Amino acid sequence: MSSTAAAYAAIKRKILDNEYAPGMQVTEKVLADTHGISRTPVREALVRLSQEGLAEIVPRHGMRVLPVSLQDMKEIYEVLVSLEPMATELLALSRPSRAEVALLVEACDEMESALERDDLETWAKADEKFHFALVQQCGNRRLAGMVMGVWEQSHRARMFTLRLRPKPVDSTREHRAVVEAILEGDAALARELYRQHRSKAAKAMISIIERTGMTQL
Repeated sequence: MSSTAAAYAAIKRKILDNEYAPGMQVTEKVLADTHGISRTPVREALVRLSQEGLAEIVPRHGMRVLPVSLQDMKEIYEVLVSLEPMATELLALSRPSRAEVALLVEACDEMESALERDDLETWAKADEKFHFALVQQCGNRRLAGMVMGVWEQSHRARMFTLRLRPKPVDSTREHRAVVEAILEGDAALARELYRQHRSKAAKAMISIIERTGMTQL
């Protein structure tokens, strides 16, 4: 991995996990020192992050992390509710074997295990693993790319509200039902189950944001 790619991945992860919180300003020097690289790859990484709408380049002062507004979240979930069910349908139509969707099965197992331990952070990582694996295996690279782009933009809000939501027992059960429909090759059912799951998650997320009075994250 190049220095620029490493800088991009490391800085982006800190933004997505809210270690670099919305509105936070970080200088190039701090970014370079923190990640043990020179300023040139940091600058190149910031250009890419600014193109993705995660950060704003502040001349001679590094970057400012951009917030996600309530309207942003509504638009993001409108995209996810439209595209992710299609990815699920495409995957089901391919009639994959259990071995071919092993990552989805593993993610469900990990979510269930995490809930037994009340480990929400691990549950969130398994949830992310499930969604990434599903769209990456759907067979449509362009659709997967579009979903991944907006999914990452919503990651900060999901992590911020993780402990404000009910324990995700129903969500975990819904993931498992989607996998079973995919394995049965029932594309219509898989698509509808996923659509219901994503719509329910969207309403819950928006409701929390509105209830807490947050205009941006």
